[in-house]
Amino acid sequence: MKLELVATATFGLEAVVRREIEALGYKVIKTEDGRVTYLGDERAIVRSNLWLRTADRVYVRMGEFKATEFEALFQQTKALEWESIIPLAGVFPVVGGSVKSVLHSVPACQKIIKKAVSVRLSEFYCREMMPETGAEYRIRFIAHKDQFLLLLDTSGAGLHKRGYRVRDVAAPMKETLAAALVQLSFYKKDRVLIDPCCGSGTIPIEAALIARNIAPGLGRSFASEGWDIIPDEIWREEKRLAFEAADFDTELSIAAIDIDKRALKAAKENAEEAGVIDDIDFICMDMTQWVPGAGIPKGVQAGEHGVVISNLPYGVRIGDEKSIKKIYDHLADIMLGFPAWSFFLITSDKEIEKDIMKKTGRKADRRRKLYNGTIETQFYQYHGERPPKTGKGAKDE
Repeated sequence: MKLELVATATFGLEAVVRREIEALGYKVIKTEDGRVTYLGDERAIVRSNLWLRTADRVYVRMGEFKATEFEALFQQTKALEWESIIPLAGVFPVVGGSVKSVLHSVPACQKIIKKAVSVRLSEFYCREMMPETGAEYRIRFIAHKDQFLLLLDTSGAGLHKRGYRVRDVAAPMKETLAAALVQLSFYKKDRVLIDPCCGSGTIPIEAALIARNIAPGLGRSFASEGWDIIPDEIWREEKRLAFEAADFDTELSIAAIDIDKRALKAAKENAEEAGVIDDIDFICMDMTQWVPGAGIPKGVQAGEHGVVISNLPYGVRIGDEKSIKKIYDHLADIMLGFPAWSFFLITSDKEIEKDIMKKTGRKADRRRKLYNGTIETQFYQYHGERPPKTGKGAKDE
């Protein structure tokens, strides 16, 4: 079955999600704020949910139209081929939102869409009422400036819920954002990676999963696993292929540092649940005491081309101003003393670039606006020296 699929994304990560979709072999037909639309089939639903690291959810696009009256909303919703996916016993709750639209009442829109789909399916299956006793086919509507987009949710729980987070700390980062930071950095599995403010360990864990090529959705279930249009055999086959694709042999050099013992305990528990606890060194340390080549991770040499990725503490998230400035000063010292290292830092504090520049004379090589939950942040990228090429056909950064 030919389908239009929609992967939703945190604002600022659309290009990252698009690259992931194209890497799976699917054709992207549109990229817009918060959404990437692409072509696929039933197997694409399975692969997308198993493999997309930075998308929030995967939907089937059912239709899009303009509606300024409830009758138009009803008739155009009813005209869509819901029976092509929703079976007789399917459960189809309706959720959504309306922004700058004449039809601004979300409960009213939910009621109209639910009624329209019910009538369409009742007519198709020749039933007075739909039983709604089977798998869930959650309908999501997005109304913006009178334009309605109707989708079916294939994921269920958001894709950031990998299943390994058993313990949290203050201000945890979503797994999808952490994976995006790793993909936007210079990290590769043969390099050193340090997160000096690791919190519950999300960035190091996601880095290890990426380095090992472990599918992020391998340890969880999805709403569409119960859908009639996807044979169970496809799920079994794709999960088997995902398991076989994992690299369990490469030795990794990843360190998770935090001054808070409770945070490190949470990070260790999460890493164990994710199956990567042996890939990460967990060190309780004030990050302002850490320097490259200090044996963290074990055996690391000062001259290596390491990567630092961190969700730094900042005022609206956690930490006090004096401690934060001390961290910035230390990072600037490391940049000066270890030019081979690259730094990828996310924070809402707009003073960090100025503080680092005072010591180093450097502006960030790149900066990218991202959202950590509802907090607007900048992802500052300081590129280290390029490592020498090694081996036939070797690539640099």
